[in-house]
Amino acid sequence: MSVELDRRALSLGLLAASLSPALPAMAQSFPLGRMVRLVVPFPPGGATDVIGRIMADKIGQIWNQTIIVENKPGAGGNIGVSAVARSEPNGDTFLLASVGIVTNPFLYSKLTYDPANDFVPISLVAIVPNLLVVGNHLPFKSVADLIAFAKQNPGKLKYGSSGVGTSVHLCGELFQKMTGTVMTHVPYKGTAQATQDLIGGHIDLIFDNISQILPHVKAGSVRALGITTAKASPVTPEFVPIAETVPGFDVTAWFALFAPAKVPPAILAIYSKDAQLAAQDPAVRQKLEGTGAIVVGSTPEELGRFTKQETQIWGDLIKSVGIKIE
Repeated sequence: MSVELDRRALSLGLLAASLSPALPAMAQSFPLGRMVRLVVPFPPGGATDVIGRIMADKIGQIWNQTIIVENKPGAGGNIGVSAVARSEPNGDTFLLASVGIVTNPFLYSKLTYDPANDFVPISLVAIVPNLLVVGNHLPFKSVADLIAFAKQNPGKLKYGSSGVGTSVHLCGELFQKMTGTVMTHVPYKGTAQATQDLIGGHIDLIFDNISQILPHVKAGSVRALGITTAKASPVTPEFVPIAETVPGFDVTAWFALFAPAKVPPAILAIYSKDAQLAAQDPAVRQKLEGTGAIVVGSTPEELGRFTKQETQIWGDLIKSVGIKIE
């Protein structure tokens, strides 16, 4: 972990949690005896879903009960997030959220939930770089090639995303702003369909979560031009940072567990300890790192500080670019 990964994660010391010794297991199974749901606010197959299922499986093993992963996609994640906000705060339901939980208040004029007051943090599970990936129908071999073409052909290149306001979309917006290029945004309800359209040549590129796109890169069905972290990732050092061509470019997706705000402190403490325990499990770490994720496993306090800083960073970008969803 000697390589600098992400200025926000390092400034908060979050990566240190992934290097600490494993926490002791809880003395007994989670005392519910009822069905527990982990809501993933995106469709199956994307990075949020993959990471959610890995964590749900391990936490369920710790609790000696099955955790049902429930996909509730739509409206940039708002449908699933809102469902958890309205759920009974008894520990039966929790949420795996991504950057949308802090960006959507800047994107939507009306929300049916308040991220700051309707949720409490459990743990930052992982930091996930995005990859700038192009279809094989394009000749580009580098980020510089892509920029040169985009400048000569404003609006011609089509880039997909998992929805307006997601980290995948915001990567594209920041890239255009920093390079002086103009591309056409094509939003999807998740990146699984966007990837298929990229492979089929219907769109040209995507700044996708590495967890979702890496298998397609390895299979040769798409081509990666660069990674979105400021420095190379120790998990996937083969990908050159976009920042080497676009100085200062630094975008990182992240995935974290939250619970409804009024969950009893005793239950929240169990969630937090066992989420950290799950993230530090060697088999879980191997699975997550196999997707290109950088495992964290933070405390609730660290996640709280992290989300406040992310809110400031993304809010400033969204307001400067003028993105709005009605």
